[in-house]
Amino acid sequence: MSDGLLDPRTLREIAAGIGLQPTKKRGQNFVVDANTVRRIVALSGVQAGDVVLEVGPGLGSLTLGLLAAGCRVVAVEIDALLARRLPLTVAERRPDLADRLTVLTADALAVTTLPGPVPTALVANLPYNVSVPVILHLLAGFDSLARGLVMVQAEVADRLVAAPGSKTYGTPSVKLAWYARARRVGTVPPAVFWPVPNVDSGLVEIVRREPPSPTVPRELVFRLVDAAFGQRRKMLRSGGLSGVLRDPESVLRAAGVDPTARPEALTVADFTRIAESATAAGDA
Repeated sequence: MSDGLLDPRTLREIAAGIGLQPTKKRGQNFVVDANTVRRIVALSGVQAGDVVLEVGPGLGSLTLGLLAAGCRVVAVEIDALLARRLPLTVAERRPDLADRLTVLTADALAVTTLPGPVPTALVANLPYNVSVPVILHLLAGFDSLARGLVMVQAEVADRLVAAPGSKTYGTPSVKLAWYARARRVGTVPPAVFWPVPNVDSGLVEIVRREPPSPTVPRELVFRLVDAAFGQRRKMLRSGGLSGVLRDPESVLRAAGVDPTARPEALTVADFTRIAESATAAGDA
């Protein structure tokens, strides 16, 4: 049987049938190229039996690819119009797989529980404007997500995978590193989307790992990260950390971190040691 993936003509027919006008507000750029969908599914590494959490399924291009790979899919869609249409599209294109799809009409940033079996993988074409908050929220809320592949704006992809010391290294890089190892695994050109965006997209592989510390609160580490990068051009002892720590120099020295360093030089493990030192000194 054909994998049932959508071609550009069918995708536009579905959109016209429901009166859909893609909006920039919700970052609606739909993949119209079946080979790109197949590539994303292959790079994601999902296998038959995986329960895939898909955010922003839109008109169903990637959803159909994931179902054809043998996965169960829990699709979270904020647009009620699209959420109502998606099960019908799957039933029309691949009726044999329709029972593997669950659609939840919700804002992914507000989702704390999901119906059915726990998700094992995150695979999604994420709206550009909320991609980083969505990734971090889902990794925090669903420990069962062992891996993922997300398609985001190329610039965002570079930030997510950046190494310490690079110009693109910043808050997203550090926070994602708390949960997972991330690497850039591909680029997707604008031409495969409808409407066509102005920028390339990047594919980022995410593989869950243990956090740097089982005892240091993630919230404290992230607060320090936000404070430090709030004044990234300044040395740690005189920059943003001075606004959240009474004696940043002492805390930094106790953590084995150079007080004259700048935030982009620190790894997530460094920030974790700073949080641990601050807690021990009663300065957190």
